[in-house]
Parts: sequence; structure tokens; C-alpha cells
Amino acid sequence: MEQAEFLEKHVFLGLENRNDGFDDSENYYFSQDDFEQVLEKAEYFGIGIYKITPRLNGEAYDTAVHETFKKKATDPKWYKKAFLTYTHREEGLLYAATYKVSGKLLARYSADKNEEEVS
Repeated sequence: MEQAEFLEKHVFLGLENRNDGFDDSENYYFSQDDFEQVLEKAEYFGIGIYKITPRLNGEAYDTAVHETFKKKATDPKWYKKAFLTYTHREEGLLYAATYKVSGKLLARYSADKNEEEVS
């Protein structure tokens, strides 16, 4: 299983991609409520988040990266704090992030998928 497939099936499922062409089609943008769910799922799965990129009316607004917070990409403290700061600073932002799903996690879900196909 590839990272993009995992994110679509396990993290972004049921959430609305608000990228209507203002950025590369591979970048998923979410409303504040949906992005909060993305962050909860990222924490649950142990997914690394390297960068959060909010946009306002399709225009770049700011960028937060884990190095600025002196935290590992998988540490939810940094991305929760960055997200909270943005939610208090501006209404109506759309959020995207740069993710890293570990090879172990991808392999585990690929193995589960293969078992389902055999059954």
C-alpha cells in the first residue's frame, strides 16, 4: 500500500477535500473541523506531520514546521499547538499538511488487505 492510498482510506475517509484547484491536486485541504479529525487520526496511527500549510481564500497564509517547535514530526504536541494557534488567529482557514506514514504501518495494512483478498 502506498502512502497516498493509506491516507485516503484511513485518514481522509469521509472528509471533504476543499482544494478546488488553487494548489496542486495532490494536496488535500480541509476545513478547520475536518483538519482537527485529520490530526486526531494522525496521532492515533503515529503518522508524522512535517508541515502544516493553512490558506485563506486560496492564498498562502503561513506555514508551521515541526523543527520550529523542536519536536519530532510524530509528536502531536507540535501540530496541535500550531493548529490551535491558527484557529485563534484567523477564521475560515483551510489546512493542508505534509505527512509521513511509516513503512511498518503501510506494510501492516497491506498485509491486512492481502489477507482479506485471500479470504
